Amino acid sequence: MKTIGFFILLVMLFTSMPLEASLATKEDRPPPNVSAETAVLMDLESQRMLFGKQPHKQMRIASITKIMTALLAIESTKWDEEVTVSALATRQEGSSLYLQQGEKIKLKHLVYGLMLRSGNDAAVAIAEHVGGSVDGFVFMMNQRARQIGMTNTIFNNPHGLDDHEEHFSTAFDMALLTREAMKNDQFREVSSTKLYQVKDPDGPWNRVWKNKNKLLTTLYPHSTGGKTGFTKRARRTLVSTAEKEGEPLVVVTLNASSDWADHQALFEWGFSQFDWYTVLDKDERLDRKSLQLEEEYAPAFNVVLPLRDSEKEDVTIDLRLGDTDSFADVSIAKEQVTTVRLVKHEPPPKPGFFKRLFGFFHVGYGGQPHG
Repeated sequence: MKTIGFFILLVMLFTSMPLEASLATKEDRPPPNVSAETAVLMDLESQRMLFGKQPHKQMRIASITKIMTALLAIESTKWDEEVTVSALATRQEGSSLYLQQGEKIKLKHLVYGLMLRSGNDAAVAIAEHVGGSVDGFVFMMNQRARQIGMTNTIFNNPHGLDDHEEHFSTAFDMALLTREAMKNDQFREVSSTKLYQVKDPDGPWNRVWKNKNKLLTTLYPHSTGGKTGFTKRARRTLVSTAEKEGEPLVVVTLNASSDWADHQALFEWGFSQFDWYTVLDKDERLDRKSLQLEEEYAPAFNVVLPLRDSEKEDVTIDLRLGDTDSFADVSIAKEQVTTVRLVKHEPPPKPGFFKRLFGFFHVGYGGQPHG
């Protein structure tokens, strides 16, 4: 595979910001101090980690486990199916929707109760319906984790309770999971819901579930969702997402005594310190002449990166050109941050002598060249 490296100039490559804003110089500020034992701030689009504090340290994660449970339930295509609540589901400790044994409730209602009220009974009911059993569902959780790239994660239950020693993840892996989940429209809708109501089968009233995520409900105007968690061993865990001027971020904190403050501080630092630049545009082909390429290539999708002012001149792109597959590796200060597949385009054929002559005469007489 042939490799070609080059620098990319970002002076005129900016997002939807006004030109004056994109060219203004920002003073680099250090990230805030956070109470969390481990933490990550990640750009949801590019997967670039903008801040990390022991991001790959394996930790107990409590109820943020339920992000995976919700994602698998949504992906199961059983959204409108009725679930019969088992005795096992009703015996779960901790946060509960107070489901009744034998009760029939739609899967979608369980997912809302799982994410908004952190119902451990809902987690088991979902697992049994989607996976056939809790063990079957746990297998699905770990399989999906491997697909996402969560290399330091092991799931052993659908709710995050401390009933297994081998149940842990990292701040980085949970950010990857949230990034994957936020690609799903249904998950985004559930995660951003502040209040949900469903009819109580035992009475004339509705069950009313208010989201426990205070960032979403009261504290942070740019919040778009997330999941809270707590057990005695994991302590406070929190995943939250936010978006400002179209740029989405995720923060994960594990064992954080002041998690609400940690998340707001990291979001504000990220939004104030980074601007988003289109580094590669899928609608623009790479300069074949300057790069001495035999064929024409264009990225399969746009590569948009958050960059600090001090990083703009440190972006490099390495092309890996193969007979069947070709890729562009994008790095900042020699650290690779993302990869995009390249689509090969045939260059336009060179015109023959008569075609060139025909074109010359048309141009000469005020017409447009052909070909």
